[in-house]
Amino acid sequence: MNTMTGLESASKWSHNRWWQLIFGLVAMMSISSSQYAWTLFVKPLQSSLGASLAGVQATFAIFIVLQTWLSPLQGFLIQKFGPRLLISVGALLTGGSWVLAASAHDLAGLYLSYGVMGGFGTGIIYVGIVGLMVQLFPDRRGLATGLVAAGYGFGAILTTFPIASTIKSAGYAHALTVFGIALGLVGLVVAQGLRRALKPSGLPPHAVISSGTAVFQGARNFTSGEMLKTPVFWLLFVMMTMMSTGGLMVISQMGAFAKDFGVSDVLVFGLAALPLALSIDRFTNGLTRPFFGWVSDHIGRENTMAVAFLLEAVAIVMMLAFRDNALAFVLLSGVVFFGWGEIFSLFPSTLTDIFGTGNATTNYGFLYMAQGVGAILGAPVAALLHESTHSWVPIFGIVTVMDVATALLALFVLKSWRKRMVSERIEIAPALA
Repeated sequence: MNTMTGLESASKWSHNRWWQLIFGLVAMMSISSSQYAWTLFVKPLQSSLGASLAGVQATFAIFIVLQTWLSPLQGFLIQKFGPRLLISVGALLTGGSWVLAASAHDLAGLYLSYGVMGGFGTGIIYVGIVGLMVQLFPDRRGLATGLVAAGYGFGAILTTFPIASTIKSAGYAHALTVFGIALGLVGLVVAQGLRRALKPSGLPPHAVISSGTAVFQGARNFTSGEMLKTPVFWLLFVMMTMMSTGGLMVISQMGAFAKDFGVSDVLVFGLAALPLALSIDRFTNGLTRPFFGWVSDHIGRENTMAVAFLLEAVAIVMMLAFRDNALAFVLLSGVVFFGWGEIFSLFPSTLTDIFGTGNATTNYGFLYMAQGVGAILGAPVAALLHESTHSWVPIFGIVTVMDVATALLALFVLKSWRKRMVSERIEIAPALA
């Protein structure tokens, strides 16, 4: 009788957590366009507001900074009040930020709406969903975080061409209003299906027993204060900052450098190169997250990081080398994002492997702040560097160096530091397969 009850409990838990993953994935898709369709609004906003590229791109930096630097607070609120309420609030803020940005008449209004309000709203959803998944799936942590992070990468595939078409036919303000209302409602609806994760003690046995050796997970749950005192956390923070910089530079500046390269409106397979590249990028940016997350569950986080980060470095160099070729621009931009997007499955998985699930949402909030630093470097700083040098070459060169450096840090520093933690702490056990 007890055996049957345990099996039924395990089966129900497994079923419920997969539904939670689906709801989380859709919630992530609902906020994707705020980041990945931003580049479509940059030039129209410049013309309408009479602002410089750096001035408009500061909106993107504010958006990412607020999305990331407030994430420890957002993570704490989610752990205290539960995901359903907070994700609902995040959806309303995200949709509302687009609607208010449509009526902004100056940069200050744009910063407050799309930047501040949008950044806080999307941050609640992003941190909340990732934090929920690392707790629900200790046995498939890389895959689960990769799948919901894929929603953040894939979501804009559905909106890129419609938004570009709406901007062309009815103007950017109409596009912001219509899509803001639609995306906000989607996030609000799916938030109603989210529930708190079980505590580790309440998980069925198959989710807490190790059967693999590629990854190591800690049995101890670190508080955020304890985590912040460890060198491993700050190494992860520096690595995520460098990787975030490169990807966010391409995301925020693609419209600008595609125009400078003379390829943005060139037809590729019958479609304009820029929106086609953005659509392909959303696909590869989404695909890479569960793919490399799954790979990392089997060959280890650091080995996977090295492969993916070096892939992005090669693609960045080739994109610059073939910058006047529209077909190469479209294809290589997809490779860039296939080598970049997995940071959103590998870093939260690695962090939770080391520091435990008990405070996973708040702990990841601190690491996610690195994305905010990367946004400043990749958006306004990169734009200022371009305006001062009148060239994209130094910017692409810096990104390439960062990619290679991060790959080497993963292999030769992070891996050894993690092994040292394992050897020093007997409670750390092999990860789940």
